[in-house]
Amino acid sequence: METLGTIGITLGDPAGIGPEIIRAALASGELDPRFRYRVLGDPGHTVPGQPTPESARAAVAALEEAARLAMAGEIDAVVTGPIHKAHSQAAGFAFPGQTEFFAARAGVDNFAMLLTGGKITVALVTIHVPLADVPRLVTANEIERVGSLLAEFLTLRLGSARPARIAVAGLNPHAGESGAMGREEIDTIAPAVARLAAQWRGRAEFTGPVSPDTLFFRAAGGEFDGELCMYHDQGLIPLKLQGFDEGVNVTLGLPFVRTSPDHGTAFEIAGRGLARPASMLAALRLAGELAAARKRSVG
Repeated sequence: METLGTIGITLGDPAGIGPEIIRAALASGELDPRFRYRVLGDPGHTVPGQPTPESARAAVAALEEAARLAMAGEIDAVVTGPIHKAHSQAAGFAFPGQTEFFAARAGVDNFAMLLTGGKITVALVTIHVPLADVPRLVTANEIERVGSLLAEFLTLRLGSARPARIAVAGLNPHAGESGAMGREEIDTIAPAVARLAAQWRGRAEFTGPVSPDTLFFRAAGGEFDGELCMYHDQGLIPLKLQGFDEGVNVTLGLPFVRTSPDHGTAFEIAGRGLARPASMLAALRLAGELAAARKRSVG
């Protein structure tokens, strides 16, 4: 059988559910057998459900190893187990999250967060910022930058089958209702959408700004391949409603594939046989799909 490469899997904080969902995923028989799977990280003497500074340091060390191997071309994709941000930061992890860590290690400034699950695939113009700051941070440049990263991701997945269909959400209720509820759609979002549509003509179709209260009903019905959202909860609430157990986080813009399950360490259930591996399985399958597509695109 043809070998497509190696997918590296970090344990995450070994006191969390990462080790057990990884074991379950690898034993499931549901992964692409054309890839090798390499688990990174040493759990040491960690006790499930009892995080320590040592378990946090082990999680950070696994991330460093994954970044080094990916940049050296020794692994073709990275799938990361969940870490606890506060514990990791106390152990010397100087980043808001794993997305920013991998971007820094890859020397990449143009990156973004995408999440996919069920029939929803969302990229976010703003991520972990207070809601009060969102209108100031939603600029035409950021809409175009993240919109292009989303289009690249979708065209990679779809290949040449057809142009990717992307809906761009409005910021305000009813997408501003012609300015009655805010002018961001008129002054910022619509011009950015027009420029994206021109830039990606023939490869991706951009629609918007679309009223956020109807966008995801249409997406769940199959009208769109991806959605560009203005802020965190605008995209993640419908995503988690649609595909909570199979959500996958993807870092866009890296020179290698990076995915992760869309959930946390769940220390409270670690080691009790309650953790479900569905999101880890989805993250591993998507990593394989994207790594294979990248090989085809350069081959």
